[in-house]
Amino acid sequence: MSEYEHTCLIRGDGGQSVRAVLDRICDKWTLLIVATLEAGRLRFTELQQHIPGVSQRMLTLTLRNLERDGLVSRTVHAEVPPRVEYELTALGRSLIPPALTLAGWAIEHNAEIQASRDAYESRRRQP
Repeated sequence: MSEYEHTCLIRGDGGQSVRAVLDRICDKWTLLIVATLEAGRLRFTELQQHIPGVSQRMLTLTLRNLERDGLVSRTVHAEVPPRVEYELTALGRSLIPPALTLAGWAIEHNAEIQASRDAYESRRRQP
């Protein structure tokens, strides 16, 4: 029995809780936002400028979800116009080491994965 299966048996939820957390962490924007906030607190527009391709809507939704999950804190300053800043919580900072490990693995094995993809596509094109 794998460690994952053992954990699911202990929790009794068939892996639902693990999948829910991984769904959040592994979505398209979460790790980019977390990595960007590693340097410190940023305003919404600054954050958006640091993450090419993220729409205002997707950044808003992802930040809300990260705040809901306790990975990011949101601070609203009573100014005109209102100033809103985001920063990683301690829980969010704890995601940095495993995220860097995963990114390092992806970089290390990128050529191998690309070669496998190319070989797969070549096989699919053959009659």
